[in-house]
Amino acid sequence: MEPRVDVITLAVADLERALVFYRDGLGLATRGIVGTEWKGDDDNAAGTVVFFELAGGLMLALYPDLAKDANISAPPASGAFSLGYLVSSRNEVDALLARAEAAGATLTESPRERPWGIYSGYFRDPDDHLWEVIWNARAG
Repeated sequence: MEPRVDVITLAVADLERALVFYRDGLGLATRGIVGTEWKGDDDNAAGTVVFFELAGGLMLALYPDLAKDANISAPPASGAFSLGYLVSSRNEVDALLARAEAAGATLTESPRERPWGIYSGYFRDPDDHLWEVIWNARAG
């Protein structure tokens, strides 16, 4: 197996709300909601999803039927992992956290210096997914 991740899929409760948060609030480019022709039924998940093409070919998907599609009772609990977004300055950390909050995110703490050389802060998106915005002073 080649060591890589190609798609990160987040379970969302309200696809339209999640689309607005990521597209309009955070400014991620997307074609919008796709796959509406696959409605799903008692045995099959619906195919309705939103994709965002990120740098390096990574895809971020928002999917309301993730638990059903994976045949699990519920998606993993929020806080079991975080998604990290690297920026090039302290000011960008502050600006992105403010943008996320204005779009409906909840800041979990004020950004702060970490003893290992990063400045970062966390927010939760409207579906409670945890994101960290990070500037690494040692990286240049």
